[in-house]
Amino acid sequence: MITLRLGVRTLARTRWSASLAMEAMAWLALAASTRRHAVFGDPGPVARGALRHPDVSLVADLLSPQGAGYIPDLLTPKPRLGSWHEILDAQLAEIESAAQDAVDTQVLSAAESHRGRPLPHRIRRLAEAGRLQQRLAAGVAHFWRETLHDDWPALQTVIDNDIGARSMAIAGNGIGQVLGRLHPRINWTSDSLIIDTPHDRVVDLTDHDLVLAATVLTWPTLMVQIDDAMPAIIYYPPSRVGNRRCRGPGGLTEVVGAVRAALLTDLEVARSTAELATRHGVAASTVSYHLGALHRARLVSRHRDGRHVLYQRTTRGTTLADTAGP
Repeated sequence: MITLRLGVRTLARTRWSASLAMEAMAWLALAASTRRHAVFGDPGPVARGALRHPDVSLVADLLSPQGAGYIPDLLTPKPRLGSWHEILDAQLAEIESAAQDAVDTQVLSAAESHRGRPLPHRIRRLAEAGRLQQRLAAGVAHFWRETLHDDWPALQTVIDNDIGARSMAIAGNGIGQVLGRLHPRINWTSDSLIIDTPHDRVVDLTDHDLVLAATVLTWPTLMVQIDDAMPAIIYYPPSRVGNRRCRGPGGLTEVVGAVRAALLTDLEVARSTAELATRHGVAASTVSYHLGALHRARLVSRHRDGRHVLYQRTTRGTTLADTAGP
C-alpha cells in the first residue's frame, strides 16, 4: 500500500490537469513494444516510423523491452498551469533542464536496473557528457508532433469532460469523496489517500502540491509518481474512454465507433454472430469483422456451443462498456 498523507494545506493545493508528456510516453511505449492499447488498438505505422528518429529512439531505449513498467520521472515532469500548448512547452523545457543528479539516479541506475540489461553505450556517453537531457526533450517533442499533435484536441475534450464532471461532484459531495472514487484501487480516509499497490510506503505531502492527471493513453492503468524532490502526481483513467465520440490519435478507432459500441453493449450475455446481425440489422460478415477486433483487444471472449461460436464481454469489456455508457 502507498499512503499519501495530505492534510488541509495539501487539499487546498490539489488540482487536476492533463499531462501531455505522459500521454506521449504511453503511446511511445506501446509503439516500441508492438503492444496494443486496450481501446485505441495498434499505435500504427506513423508511431513506429517516428521511432526511427535518433532522438526518439533514445527515449525508447530507456523503457523496458516489454513497454510497461518504469518510466524515468524526468521524462514526465509535473504539468504546469495553462493551455495544453503551455503545458507541453513547460514539460519539454523541464526535461531539457533536468538536473544531472536526476539523470544519474533515474537513467544510469534505475532505468538500467528495470531494463534488466545494460543501457546502450550512446545513452551512457550522452549522459556523462551532460547532453542527454536535450536529446530526450527533442525526442519527446518530435514524437508528439508526428503522432499526437493533430488529434490532441479530441483527447483533450475527454479529459476536460472528466475534470468538469469531477468539479461538479466536488461541489455536491466534497473533495474527499471524489478523491476516493478516482479509481477502484484508491480509498480516502479522513486525511490520506490509500493506494493499493505492491509497494509499501508512507509519504507525507503536507505543504506540497498533489496533481491529479486524467490520462487517456494509459487507460485503464493507475500510476503514482512520487519523488522526494517534487510534488506527487496520480495518473488515473478518465471516465468515458471508449465513448463513440472519443477518437484516438491518428483516427485509431479499431475498437471505438457506433457498431462496435453497440455490439459490446449487447454482449452482456453470450450471443452468436447470426443473432447479433439480426438484432442490429448488420450483415453477418460485418459483425464478424468487428467481433474480431473486439476479441483481439480482449474486450470479448468466445467459445463454441455446438455449431455456434458465442461471444460475450470480458471484464475489460464490461469496464469499457460502463465508462462508455450514457
